[in-house]
Amino acid sequence: MIQTRSASTALNKHKGLQQFFRFLLNEEEIDRSPMERVRQPKTPTKLIPIIPEDDTRRLIEQCKGRGFAALRDEALIRLYANTGARLSEVGNLSVDDLDMATESVHFTGKGSRDRRVRFGPRTARALSRYLRARTQHKGAQLPNLWLAERGSKPLAPNGIKIRLKRLGQAAGVDGVHAHRWRHTFAHEWKLAGGDSGDLMLLLGWTSEDMPRHYGASAAAQRAQEVQQRLGIGERI
Repeated sequence: MIQTRSASTALNKHKGLQQFFRFLLNEEEIDRSPMERVRQPKTPTKLIPIIPEDDTRRLIEQCKGRGFAALRDEALIRLYANTGARLSEVGNLSVDDLDMATESVHFTGKGSRDRRVRFGPRTARALSRYLRARTQHKGAQLPNLWLAERGSKPLAPNGIKIRLKRLGQAAGVDGVHAHRWRHTFAHEWKLAGGDSGDLMLLLGWTSEDMPRHYGASAAAQRAQEVQQRLGIGERI
């Protein structure tokens, strides 16, 4: 699996198998776990890639216009960037999940864990414009928040993924996908000195490993800023 996927995927599978066979041991279904001597795969430490603000602006520039798709795409990009939510969390939203009065959105995350997240005024304006255009769409009666440009069908998370990739190509921005805004949200939160516990609540994490993992790039940037401020390595 390390050769065909990634070390982190293999590690998750390893943990799952350990728990499964531990359960079988406790239930006395087996006498010994086949995972007993299987070592955990080592995962290399990598800085999480983020998406610069200029790249997000370039993507939003691709959404200028009053057409349905343009209004929808800008609302999507701003909501991803402003909340750090997962692709599926935003993609599976219903109209009722939005509360424009409080400028907040209800997400259902992994394990059916619910949370409510606030969004800013620019995102609120983009969503309001999209919602007004949505009322004139053929699929306006559907409960799904995001609709395909033509017909009366919802725009599924995979469709959003494809759309973001195409917008990235048009804007000349490589590697555009929803999770990069999640990375960036965590990076900027930690860079600003935000609390890890609050970050876990906002992003729907249950493991403390996640803010540490996502905060590594922020820590590296802070260290570089200190180095530059102190002029370390430039006094020789």
